[in-house]
This record gives sequence, structure tokens and C-alpha cells, in this order.
Amino acid sequence: MDVDIAIRTRRTHKAFGPEPLGRAELLELLELARWAPNHHLTAPWRFRVVGPESLARLKEAAGEEGAAKLDRAPTLVVVSCVLGSDPVQNEEDLHATAVASYIVLLSAHARGLAGYWRTPGLLRSTGGRKAVELPDCERFVGLLHLGRARAEKPPPERPPVEQVTEFLA
Repeated sequence: MDVDIAIRTRRTHKAFGPEPLGRAELLELLELARWAPNHHLTAPWRFRVVGPESLARLKEAAGEEGAAKLDRAPTLVVVSCVLGSDPVQNEEDLHATAVASYIVLLSAHARGLAGYWRTPGLLRSTGGRKAVELPDCERFVGLLHLGRARAEKPPPERPPVEQVTEFLA
């Protein structure tokens, strides 16, 4: 798939089929993510594929309402960023980790898969972090929901480029 088309046609999906992605398929997506640009090649991103036991712990920490949202997709990936003592490097690493997350979503879309990037407060809480074994030295960046879409979605409206762009003298 052409990258321009992939960018313009990728959508956030919240309704997925029941089949989880296979390990090989996930590794392909995560391998591409490691090519995200990042200063000093620190590779700060960490990916935790949520299995049945960690999902059960996460649902328990989420409570009844939050647990239902965790059932939307058959495959969940917790994305985090390793932090160090340099605040400038940490900021750069967080941005790089966000780009790596988008690469996962975009490469999933290019393969006919669907994705959804969430940032639930649950994974910033002690219980949620413990459920997915997220250490204190890592900052939660996103929870990627992955799978096969139940239906296609039309593109959302976006502001014109002229509205968000300024050419400086």
C-alpha cells in the first residue's frame, strides 16, 4: 500500500472480529516500529502484548465499566517509554515512542488490520501498572487495540492544511 494512501485511509476502529493477531504478525508490526526516528538511537519504546492472565489482572484493576472497554479488541499492546535522568532526552524519547506507536497502527492498516490507540488512566494507576508489570522507570504511552475490523469507516473531517500551517519569514 502506498504510504500516502495508508495515512489518509487509516481509521480508529472500536469494533473488531474475535480472532487475535498471531505472534509472527505482531512481531512484524513491532519490528517496523523499532525504525521510528529517535535521538541517540536510545530505542526507548517497550511493547507488552497482553496475554490472558495479564488481561484478567487488568480487568480486575479496571472495574466493571473499564473492563468492558478492554474486550473491544482481541489483541492489546501496552506501549511504554523507558525514562532516564535527562529531562530533555526523556521528552525526545516520549515523542519517539509515540511515533513508534503510530508505525504499529499504520503498518497494521497496510496489512488490512484495524487499530485503536487509547490512553486510559487505568495504565497510569498503580493497579493497572502492576497488572501489566510496568516498572516505575517506564512511562505509559498508549494501549493499542489491534485486530480485524468488523466494518469499514468513512474518513473523519480534518481541518484544511492552511488552517494549521504557518510560513514564517
